[in-house]
Amino acid sequence: MAEVYDITAKVYPTENMGLLSMQDLLAYFEKRGAMRVSDLHIKVGTTPAYRIDGDITYLKGQPVTPEIAKKLIYPLLSEDNLHKFHQDYDVDCSYRVGSLQFRINIFRENDGMSAAIRALSMDIPKVESIGFPNNIWEDIVECKQGLVLVTGITGAGKSTTISSIIDRISEKKACRIITLEDPIEYLLPNKHSMVSQREVGRDVKSFSHGLRAMLREDPDVIFVGEMRDSETISMTLMAAETGHLVFSTLHTRDAIGTITRILDYFPTGRQSEVRNQMSLGLAYIICQKLIPKKDGTGRIAAIELLNNNNYACANLIRTGKVEQIYSQLQTKTRLNPDEKMTTMERHLAQLVKQDKIDLLEAKKWANDQKSFVDAMKMVESAPGE
Repeated sequence: MAEVYDITAKVYPTENMGLLSMQDLLAYFEKRGAMRVSDLHIKVGTTPAYRIDGDITYLKGQPVTPEIAKKLIYPLLSEDNLHKFHQDYDVDCSYRVGSLQFRINIFRENDGMSAAIRALSMDIPKVESIGFPNNIWEDIVECKQGLVLVTGITGAGKSTTISSIIDRISEKKACRIITLEDPIEYLLPNKHSMVSQREVGRDVKSFSHGLRAMLREDPDVIFVGEMRDSETISMTLMAAETGHLVFSTLHTRDAIGTITRILDYFPTGRQSEVRNQMSLGLAYIICQKLIPKKDGTGRIAAIELLNNNNYACANLIRTGKVEQIYSQLQTKTRLNPDEKMTTMERHLAQLVKQDKIDLLEAKKWANDQKSFVDAMKMVESAPGE
């Protein structure tokens, strides 16, 4: 008879809290808040560790053994996901406890089984709370078509930003919203819009397979969890060109890097075609980082914005002069519909001036130190920045 694994089983021995179950370990997220405690890591040979305000913090207890790892991690897996883990040695899935949804990756490594567990609040933040340096989100919510890319490193809040924008669209408009995620993170409620969320591996075989089907499902708004290959990128760009508002993510640190990363997925002979597609279909690039607050109460978003509803930007993409785009981000900052751009360095400088983040912390997160120094001089001399 197969062993039954229970999420409430007390199996991990700590120094001062007795035995803990996986349910106890997950409850800590809700106690401290998912905006403060973002991840839990379980690894054989060391103690479980949380990521709190961006830093790893270990529990006081015994190193996890292979048997304890199994008893902690297996309760999070469905029978199908457990089979996939045994077959492929890693699996992505989601799990819901209380008011939180967890995104989970289970994998094998040198010491045995490991788990990376990320917490997502079931309450989608209001888009006003994301921390945009201007009101560009209002323009995005009103868009009828185009590709909106939200980029950043893992844990930068990309899914949170997209979900908050889509939730506002659903609140304002009666339209059809379809998402394709791996796994589903935020559960988007039906408001004025009709929302369908599909999970790769559960509801659809792959992103590319789901996108092909999605274009026959009459969507107005599409969310593709991640553009992972040239086929998915091509279909995402095509969807944006053919009258859909499309959201997706990439793991890039700035707007120029996002454009070059997309081009790098394609052979040289196709890059001119893809540049032309991007110049026509791309609407916005939002690059974000989560920076520790100066008062120690959590993290705040620093954001770089590219608005491609601007002839100069679109032309630079089409002609392959992407290195000149940074000057557009620096200068096209007025609150006009075809501007509203900013560099990461400028927003970091604004957050320093507003006393929200520390100067040394801002320097650490800047993409370019010289540009950050120039941005600091600019915001210090500009009233109301």
